[in-house]
Amino acid sequence: MVVPSAPEGRSSVLPAALLWAVGILLLLSLAYVGQGGNIYVLIDDNLDTELVPPFVLLQEGKALDYRPTTTVARLLHGVPRNALRPGLQPLVGLMALGSPLSAYLAHELLVRLAGLLGMYLLLRRYALPGPAQAGWCAALALAWAVLPTYTVYGVSVLGQPWVVLALLNLHRGSGRWTDWLTLVAFAFWSSLVLAGVFVLLAAGLVLAADAWYHRRLKWRPWLGLAVLALSYGVVEYPLLYSLVLERQFVPHRLEFDYARLAPGGVGAGLAGAARYFLLGQYHASLFLRAAPLLAVLLALWHTPAGPARWRLARVAAGSLGLLAAGALLCGFYPQLSGVLQQAMPPLRAFNFSRFHFLMPLAWFGVLVLGLRHLPRGPLAAGLIGLQLLLGLGMNTEWTLNLRRLLGRLPVTEPTYAAYVAPDLFARIQRDIARRTGQPPASYRVACLGLPPAVASLNGFYTLDAYQNNYPLAYKHQFRELIRGELAKSPVLRTYFDAWGNRCYLFSAELGKNFRVGAFANKQVAHWAFDASAFRRLGGRYVLSGARLAQPAQSGVRLAGAYTAAGAYWRVWVYEVR
Repeated sequence: MVVPSAPEGRSSVLPAALLWAVGILLLLSLAYVGQGGNIYVLIDDNLDTELVPPFVLLQEGKALDYRPTTTVARLLHGVPRNALRPGLQPLVGLMALGSPLSAYLAHELLVRLAGLLGMYLLLRRYALPGPAQAGWCAALALAWAVLPTYTVYGVSVLGQPWVVLALLNLHRGSGRWTDWLTLVAFAFWSSLVLAGVFVLLAAGLVLAADAWYHRRLKWRPWLGLAVLALSYGVVEYPLLYSLVLERQFVPHRLEFDYARLAPGGVGAGLAGAARYFLLGQYHASLFLRAAPLLAVLLALWHTPAGPARWRLARVAAGSLGLLAAGALLCGFYPQLSGVLQQAMPPLRAFNFSRFHFLMPLAWFGVLVLGLRHLPRGPLAAGLIGLQLLLGLGMNTEWTLNLRRLLGRLPVTEPTYAAYVAPDLFARIQRDIARRTGQPPASYRVACLGLPPAVASLNGFYTLDAYQNNYPLAYKHQFRELIRGELAKSPVLRTYFDAWGNRCYLFSAELGKNFRVGAFANKQVAHWAFDASAFRRLGGRYVLSGARLAQPAQSGVRLAGAYTAAGAYWRVWVYEVR
């Protein structure tokens, strides 16, 4: 990679370096260009879950309706509105301006642009200052902006440099109004439960350590943290109200049992710790930590023996030691959580290992530490280029869109248009309406072998959903529908009972294959489905990606089989008898 050079004047270097980085990011974003929705969108834990809540909230006009009695009828037979994401987040607003796909793509680009600018400004002011460093800062910021993080969570990861920048400005002096606004904006554009709690905790610990070391308390950054926390209180009011102020429902998360979900033993814990240390966690950002480790090793080798090398070694060892300790905690968290949950059962509802959302920024800190002690030249450029290539190469969404443009998209990875298949599901709705005279709001469906998100994005009202917070009582009701299949499969039984975010219709024959494409031509020989419990819950139709060999034994009858050109699915519609 060639780092763009720029003249020495600050006024000309800053815009030139930044324009280079923004231009390259926009060029890379052309991989997402396609017609008619023929664009690949990351499916697992993304398209199959996170786009549905903002879509249905806007469809029902309840994005900002935080009344305790409000429910969202389209999900789980009326999930409490306050169990869903807050309506003040930007992705919800973007949904109002266009389709879910256009909102997602616009949001993704905005998140990455914000991440690039925040990292660039942080590096320019505090890590690599000076006019000659502008090009290097821009290159590093670009490498940061392309990381394979889940942008559907907003700036939870890529926006963290803005928080660091604001707090450092407040720590150094009075700060500007933009620093306070930055902290407010971060709360509005990130997730409290995924990143915000840990950002607040980590920043508080750093400020406390600074106050202890210097024997002086600087109140402005502490006030900044208070502003950040209060802003989260405003944005996450639905969640906090339902859990703290007035217990609207008992969340299903109280039955979480991570110890049952993950393999136990020292070997499994060490293997998990190694993965967290070398690769990270896929929601936060999954990329090989090769460039930071190489940068530190090369910096130690390049620095002459003496006090300078000793100081570098001490800082590097401390940083990597903290990262290793964090990886060990994440690796052994499923086993540790069992002990914690027995002592304090409410801890089941919260995943304390999510401080891995802070790890990408920490690793970039290690990378910058090494680069600060290396001469500017081919070696430093190679390290930044390596990080950029690793970020892009492990960004599954970007690489699959590149393969799509080359006509080599795997058959198992559908485009958005093929996945949502609006023409196919519109035909199903029309046939039901023609036969019964009923609109979608008057009946409920559930899905087998295809994610309920597909039905939700096509306007169906579903009894099932991939939802990370919903009433425990509903989980128990829904379990009656699938108890026969859970009895056949210990794996699925543990998956549902000890977790249950995927409140799905299960089949032991399909296992965890929740995406049965038409090409698979799957058939379920015996499906132990409680049709009576389904009907009592309000269910009328099962939309299945697999054919039932004996539907009568399951208490349903075939109402139609549907295919459509370009659709990923072949759907069998079964009606409860």
